Amino acid sequence: MTRTIITGTLIAALMAGTASADTLREALVSAYHTNPTLTAQRESLKASDANVAIARAAGRPQVSVTGGLNRDLSRSGILDTGGDATLSVGADLNVPLFTGGRVKNSVRGAKTRVEAGRGTLRAVEGDVFTEAVSAYMDVIRDRAVVELNQNNVRVLTTNLEATQDRFQIGDLTRTDVAQSEARLQQGRARLAVAQGNLTSSEAVYRRVIGHPPGTLAPPPPLPPLPKSEDEAVRIALTDNPDLFAAQRLATAAGYDVRVAEAGRLPTVSGVVSGTWVDELNGTFGNGSAAQGSQTTAGLSTTVPIFQGGLIGGRVRQAQALQGQAFEQVVGTERAVVAATRAAFANYYATERAIQAQTVAVQANELALEGVRAEQSVGTRTVLDVLDAEQELLNAQVLLVTAKRDQYVAGFQLLNAMGQAEAQDLGLDGGPLYDPLANYRRVAGSWNDWATDPIHAPAATRTVSPQEMPATPILTPDLVPMSNDPSLPTPAIITPLGPTGLPSSSTLPAPAPSTSTTGVTQPRR
Repeated sequence: MTRTIITGTLIAALMAGTASADTLREALVSAYHTNPTLTAQRESLKASDANVAIARAAGRPQVSVTGGLNRDLSRSGILDTGGDATLSVGADLNVPLFTGGRVKNSVRGAKTRVEAGRGTLRAVEGDVFTEAVSAYMDVIRDRAVVELNQNNVRVLTTNLEATQDRFQIGDLTRTDVAQSEARLQQGRARLAVAQGNLTSSEAVYRRVIGHPPGTLAPPPPLPPLPKSEDEAVRIALTDNPDLFAAQRLATAAGYDVRVAEAGRLPTVSGVVSGTWVDELNGTFGNGSAAQGSQTTAGLSTTVPIFQGGLIGGRVRQAQALQGQAFEQVVGTERAVVAATRAAFANYYATERAIQAQTVAVQANELALEGVRAEQSVGTRTVLDVLDAEQELLNAQVLLVTAKRDQYVAGFQLLNAMGQAEAQDLGLDGGPLYDPLANYRRVAGSWNDWATDPIHAPAATRTVSPQEMPATPILTPDLVPMSNDPSLPTPAIITPLGPTGLPSSSTLPAPAPSTSTTGVTQPRR
């Protein structure tokens, strides 16, 4: 129930946006459909789906036909029947009746790995969305920082001009001019660094989302988050997809042990075969027609007695891999707990930092105003004014950074709790990928001639025509160009003011939903 409330709140928040700007929701929709990490993971899950059909095939009837045309080079004595060529055709039907549990446990293991693959796909979705949110917020933050530094350079330029004018009339000294000049050059250096950071953030946005950022709207408020670390951890241990995938892989490893143990047991198969032979241009010794046929039916049993330690080695190997999977479950659980606690701590720490930096910005604004007034009457120096301006800039940048960090940490917490996937976000950029559709299509297939068309990448490229070299490694006939080859350049930065990012809403605590994450032993 609480998960439904959280999901509904997040969907409603993402639905809100600015009509004239790109929204976070639109960025997530683009990442969902075009991010190559996510689209590749879907193909990986399809490969796991096919393993179920492969495992089932080992328990199904096998039919084969053989044929031969043989010509004798020489015959003599009683072997000379007058013919010199033989045509033979045979057919065999083999039906596995008992395999010691090998097929049954192979199918169960394949199905369990499909479940693990679905969990991994959920985890990759959450990770890609978290990366997309981080890229989105980085661009907003860095654009705000560039704007703040541009404004600072303008202020410092005005200060330098005023200082030089006052130096000309003898009101200030050359030292004051040098201090103003130094501070302006430092401001220009900070602006250059900020612009470089912005270019880097826009490149990451382009990689993750699939196109350059335009004018970005402020993100919507985050949904309610837990109020305590323990509650957040409980939710994560219930819903985290990485932990679910690790648990299913450990269960599948148990089935692998049963498959290895089946090598010690007898196998029984039903066998039906037929053979037809025609000795061309000849007769058998009794003068009958040189043709014949034979059909047989029976049971074939193989009882392993001694295999040189092969089966014991395979069983021990499977048991060791099962032990590794159990250890990895614990390791994954540790990682989930650590990630949840870290995201929770970062979120609420940045919330307190936002409150403190907001006060700091207000205080520095007042201080700068006072220092300027005092400098005008001669009780403060030019250096005092420059220091006050720098303190205000630093506080504004820290506030913008804290708001970005809080939003990203909040989304990381949602991801750690397993609540940052496509179905939680309610993306409306077309139907969501259904992993069950491909499974139903391929898992029970009996057709040896079944195949799929050559895969065309669903992920879009981010290379513009201007960037394409004359002889690229990846040619368009191998990997198609982006659906949007124009790749528009980033729009003009929308002024965000000194605070840059909106703060999140008050966050009540959700309760965990129900699912099974314990490691279960497979049945024999």
